Amino acid sequence: MRAAIFRNGEIVVGQMVEPKPGPGQVLVKTLACGICGSDLHARQHAHRMVEMARKVGRKPMDLTRDVVFGHEFCCEIVDYGPSTARKLKPGTHVCSLPALVTPQGIEGIGYSNDNIGGYAEAMLLSEALLLEVPNGLAPEHAALTEPLAVGVHAVAKANISGGEVPLVVGCGPVGLAVIAALKIRGLHPIVAADYSPARRALAAQLGADIVVDPKVSQPYTAWAEHAQMADAEKAARPPFQAMLPALKPAIIFECVGVPGLLQQVFEGAPRDARIVVVGVCMESDRNEPMLGIMKELNVQYVLGYTPEEFASSLRLIAEGQVDAAAMVTAEVGLDGVAKAFADLANPEAHTKIIVQPWR
Repeated sequence: MRAAIFRNGEIVVGQMVEPKPGPGQVLVKTLACGICGSDLHARQHAHRMVEMARKVGRKPMDLTRDVVFGHEFCCEIVDYGPSTARKLKPGTHVCSLPALVTPQGIEGIGYSNDNIGGYAEAMLLSEALLLEVPNGLAPEHAALTEPLAVGVHAVAKANISGGEVPLVVGCGPVGLAVIAALKIRGLHPIVAADYSPARRALAAQLGADIVVDPKVSQPYTAWAEHAQMADAEKAARPPFQAMLPALKPAIIFECVGVPGLLQQVFEGAPRDARIVVVGVCMESDRNEPMLGIMKELNVQYVLGYTPEEFASSLRLIAEGQVDAAAMVTAEVGLDGVAKAFADLANPEAHTKIIVQPWR
């Protein structure tokens, strides 16, 4: 079978042996797989990912061996391995968490030498983790379940109590997923900031009430304009609180992941803000803890999602509560993956590119 392979720091198309399903596993045909920002990071910072995996006790990639990326996928069931219930018929479209259940424990899909990711014509999934795609949802939209689940999880970890005004910094796929999740939670107004006009337009389409161009105005100033307390809220504050600016609670989602950004958030955030770090910064960074201390900032780092959040995200897309189609800006075959990695560097050109291995 054909696959787009990460080899010697580059993406190349080559032949691989089609995998055979073991106990509890299913052979699937990959219909669609999104290119994630983490994949772009992995290509550029592969050695850093290996180092981080070792630090947290996970099995790292062996960069001397081939890796097939791809963890945002929708597939079609082809065949079952032994010890499977076979509840879903061959030909059924499915999604799954990017993981395999093995006798050694849970193993990841997409950043593994042993488990082929979605940039291949076929791959293995665990039967126990399969979710049937409902409502005839197109594979290229079902593949967005994974990135939406990241946003749903980030919003869940923000511990929203009601009355907060959110600010989303960065409107790439992760920021857009956060915006969609905030809209579903009914939290308004949603303020979003990005330098890209195309991404600001998508942010508005997916639920942002106010979109800000940081070249024109400070996101934190715009947030404060829309976070003013009502007169009754001001009057209800205790004496000490009444000495502070009359602003509603802030939840800031950092969805960029570049060095220096978290320090900017520390500088711009109001007192008592909750900061949810969703963007993946692959490099060492610096910030001033004393700034966080003086403002009593609460910083929450997030990763991934729960199985329940993943399943919920698939339903949200299938039921039309999230406009997944708006995020897809191109579809390519395996031969177009390397160029797609380069094209995604331009936010005006693309937001989410879907790989269709059989295209």
